Amino acid sequence: MEKKSVVEQEEIKYFIDKIVKDEASQCATVQGWAFNTKTKEPVELYLLGREAAGVQFKRDFRIDVNNKYGLPDDAKIGFIIEFDEKTYGEKLKLKLKDENNIRIVPINLKKNYDYLKQPNLFNAKRLVGITTRTVGYLGRNGLKNTIRKIKFELKYKNQENYDFWIDVHEDIDVKTVIEEIKSFSYNPKVSIVMPVYNVEEQWLRACIDSVRNQYYQNWELCIADDCSTDPHIKLLLEEFKMLDSRIKVVYREENGHISEASNSALAIATGEFVGLLDNDDTLADFALYEVVKLLNEHPEADLIYSDEDKLSEDNKRSQPFFKTDWAPDILLATNYICHFGVYRKAIMDEIGGFRKGYEGAQDYDLVLRFTEKTANIFHIQKILYHWRMISNSTAVNPDSKGYAFEAGLKSLEDALDRRGIKGTVSHGAFPGVYNIEYEIVNNGLVSVIIPTRDNAADLKACIDSIYEKTIYENFEIIVADNGSEKEETFKLFEYYAKKYPDQFKVVRIDIPFNFSKINNLAVKESKGEYLLFLNNDITVITKGWMKRMVSYAQQEHVGAVGAKLYYPDNTIQHAGVLLGMGGVAGHGHVGYPRGDYGYFGKLVTTNNYTSVTAACMMVKREDFDRVNGFEEKLTVAFNDVDFCLKLYEAGKFNVWLHNVELYHYESKSRGAEDTYSKYKRFNSEIKYMKDHWLKYIKNDPYYNRNLTRVDGNYAICVDIVGYVKGKTKEDEENEI
Repeated sequence: MEKKSVVEQEEIKYFIDKIVKDEASQCATVQGWAFNTKTKEPVELYLLGREAAGVQFKRDFRIDVNNKYGLPDDAKIGFIIEFDEKTYGEKLKLKLKDENNIRIVPINLKKNYDYLKQPNLFNAKRLVGITTRTVGYLGRNGLKNTIRKIKFELKYKNQENYDFWIDVHEDIDVKTVIEEIKSFSYNPKVSIVMPVYNVEEQWLRACIDSVRNQYYQNWELCIADDCSTDPHIKLLLEEFKMLDSRIKVVYREENGHISEASNSALAIATGEFVGLLDNDDTLADFALYEVVKLLNEHPEADLIYSDEDKLSEDNKRSQPFFKTDWAPDILLATNYICHFGVYRKAIMDEIGGFRKGYEGAQDYDLVLRFTEKTANIFHIQKILYHWRMISNSTAVNPDSKGYAFEAGLKSLEDALDRRGIKGTVSHGAFPGVYNIEYEIVNNGLVSVIIPTRDNAADLKACIDSIYEKTIYENFEIIVADNGSEKEETFKLFEYYAKKYPDQFKVVRIDIPFNFSKINNLAVKESKGEYLLFLNNDITVITKGWMKRMVSYAQQEHVGAVGAKLYYPDNTIQHAGVLLGMGGVAGHGHVGYPRGDYGYFGKLVTTNNYTSVTAACMMVKREDFDRVNGFEEKLTVAFNDVDFCLKLYEAGKFNVWLHNVELYHYESKSRGAEDTYSKYKRFNSEIKYMKDHWLKYIKNDPYYNRNLTRVDGNYAICVDIVGYVKGKTKEDEENEI
């Protein structure tokens, strides 16, 4: 008899996240998730044993698990079971059932289930090749941090996961796609603009073939040869002209470099939209299909961009860049839009196409000018462009075209000038990223609001660091005292009140702990034009931190401004909030060593996020009032996320600053979430967030859906259930 595989034997996959007991009432709660791996449907739940009296089964979304296993967004595979421990005793059994399968799960209420310990969904048993530039990393960050980095690389094995991802997400039924294209009501012509200069024949041929292989047929390829000296160029271009009438070529009489060559190609374009293609890169076969599919859904789109990856000389794909949706402040730090960009030609003509003198950053200069003319900017979360890695390419060696990064800096300086913004642009942590120091237009009063309850030592360290590291002079400190009792705390209050009589005051707020309400009440006692919310277990690292935060907060389009927070061991505690993480929200890059660049430079560039933590967050008072402050139903968790989402809905962009650094000692004075009542409260706050913000929890515009929701490490999301061939029993057990 043939032995069934592990997956066939166990079609029901499950995990128990947490068991919480209330000793006083002898009630218990079991929390977890379960689903059928074939149907991807939730399963029925039963408690076995005595009569099921007083048992409550609650279903819940688990965005992290849905994302990991490729389940529908609305699949309620999470569960919470509440019951009377007296009825069931300390040992019971949970039955998971669907039409064809039953799994019995023994549960021991004495067992210490750790809610924060997630299942190992990545099976990091096998070593993979580490492509990290270890020597350079070691020089920048030291041996200890390099070892940490290697552990991340070994654990999350992104290249292996990317190979899996390609198999799952690019398994395209061509016939279905062709039929869908026939049903399009809107079929605009897309002009692919491509300057050519002395490129090797194999790369140019592959590039042109990638256009000719497009499923969507209403395109033209507009090529401008920039007076190439290699004889094979004209022969090849003439060959393709004869093969396909949609290929148009203009031969320039003198070399003008990439901007002028691109304009020559643009001049012969007749399409409604223009796509940009470099002469040694390739498009995915479905690239134009995806673009026009989006245009049929959003005909108002003026700029469409996609995700991209790198392509080796032997056609091996790697380094996928899964981008955020439209993020104006990221664009002012680096050209994250890059490839594949498709632009409405009428606007390109209006702004005059590409500008001479910006060679190497001509695309960056173009997109900065283009996005000043429209807000109709759309992102396709699919890899549509493959950037060829050859020896003299910036894809391999960013320093190979140093002039390009000077041109990028000049493009940003011009953008600030056009927009009437005073500031200084400088090169960032590595080539192609930039920092902007904005001048402060209005030195408005900053009210620093610090909730506290005793914990005098940490509060003293916090306040002392503010006075030591703050260049910005116009600020006040409001300590929101929530029930302090110790004499040392009151002596500390008295000390600061005497030392800084015009800058320091204590507001007594004697209510049960409610972070939102405490801060809202403290705001009423403040006078600042800007509000800076700060935890009492924070110490400032960056001199001039407050000035830098004000410089961003003053801008009309900006909502909340956040900072980079470290644990005391110099690893990342906060670098932006990622929605859907762990089911609702979590922090990105947690545990990464200080000095790490992060995912495509995210730890060393200014970034937009849907939310930043209120452990250190600045906002204009008028914006705080506009969204009615913090939601007081959220007493402890997610109040900052909810607040930032209200700002985002109001049209504001929340910003995280990589160069404002602080230490965070993580809520020492409030205690852990380890009681039954705290657990119940936490679940009610989760419910509130899902009731109000589910669309963002399902699809965070600043965190690509192709990245995992299990952890904040920006690892590629892979549907492991789809890969059952060749798995051993040990492999399956390592997944959960």
